[in-house]
Amino acid sequence: MFAFLAEQAEKAEEAVEHAPIIVRLVNQYFGEYAYNFEMKYTHPLWTKILAKFGTTPESAFGAYTPENAIPWYTIMFVIACILSLVMIWIMKGRLSEDEPGHGQQTLEVGVLAVRGMLEDIVGPHGLQYFPVVMTFAVLILVSNIMGFFPLFMSPTSATSVTFALGLSSFLYYNYIGVKENGIIGHLAHLAGPIWWIAPLIFTIELISNLIRPFTLGVRLFANIFSDEKVMETISHLAPPYTNWVVPVLLMPLSLFVAFIQTFVFVLLSQLYISEVSHPPHDSHHPEKDDGMETIAPVLT
Repeated sequence: MFAFLAEQAEKAEEAVEHAPIIVRLVNQYFGEYAYNFEMKYTHPLWTKILAKFGTTPESAFGAYTPENAIPWYTIMFVIACILSLVMIWIMKGRLSEDEPGHGQQTLEVGVLAVRGMLEDIVGPHGLQYFPVVMTFAVLILVSNIMGFFPLFMSPTSATSVTFALGLSSFLYYNYIGVKENGIIGHLAHLAGPIWWIAPLIFTIELISNLIRPFTLGVRLFANIFSDEKVMETISHLAPPYTNWVVPVLLMPLSLFVAFIQTFVFVLLSQLYISEVSHPPHDSHHPEKDDGMETIAPVLT
């Protein structure tokens, strides 16, 4: 585990050296404050924790200075959040039923696609979870494609971001399970219906659920990071000819990877929700509720 963290620390240091100018500017103006805060509060805590394993924060996370106090992936993910809001606001334009613009039509395609997945996988009652699931989709897609543009890097090529997203999905679907079934009922569904093998099934399901944040994060990180590394390696094979021509030719493939990884993360999150969420017992006519009252505020 610590070997993995050390390897990621080395990659983080390399990323700082090649960080976009916006990352260096943010650390130039705010890095000193972040450095002082973390050295005062978080560094002593990590020192105590890692000392029990015979290591130090510097060994696990790399050298720490005001120049890299605010990690590049944190800055890039904040930018991804801002870009997501700005892009949705620009694309929706003036909403019109009679003459929708190209941006509005694009948003509607995305909304209907995620809405259809939720309805098919979770059921009509699952449309109440649309805002969170759609937020995952937009943020991850924007984060994945940020690396295509100068001055930006894909925050999803960092394990810290992908693990945070995986943990967010894990906490959300478990919150739904506890809210709908109670903590006893939520844990009971892990045991299965057969009482005499319930302890074995419960143990297997518990372990399976606990590793889901890790698998979600590793899958997203590995694909985005490896895609960027492949592009970087190929572009340096025969410079200057491969610096621009080959990456441009491979860009459609990278775009496909960005969309596929967004789809996989959202699909798995919906599958996890479907395991813990069930239609209410008093809903005799679920087909009358199409969930559009939940989705409408997103586009307005």
